[in-house]
Amino acid sequence: MDTIFLVLSSAAILVMFYALYSAVSLRSKVPGGKVKSTWSTLTGLIVMFTAGYVTTPFFRLLPAEIKDLLVGVIFLAGAVFVVIVIKLFFRIVEDLGL
Repeated sequence: MDTIFLVLSSAAILVMFYALYSAVSLRSKVPGGKVKSTWSTLTGLIVMFTAGYVTTPFFRLLPAEIKDLLVGVIFLAGAVFVVIVIKLFFRIVEDLGL
């Protein structure tokens, strides 16, 4: 089970680094205003997620209370991320007049 956990964690970390790279690469193409501001917030959350994912292989070394706190923070940030993405998409659809 340890091997599966490490493989899944490693795959998730690689995907998060790809997401971070993509977010930073798109930054120069995002128009200014609210969209740019929202994109910066999303990029910041992706940075936080990436840092959280990088710590997962070391979770076994942490006390249970710290693990629970980290997981809670990651879940809360994930929920905020989803809300921001939906709002951003809604703004884009409104701007396009769809």
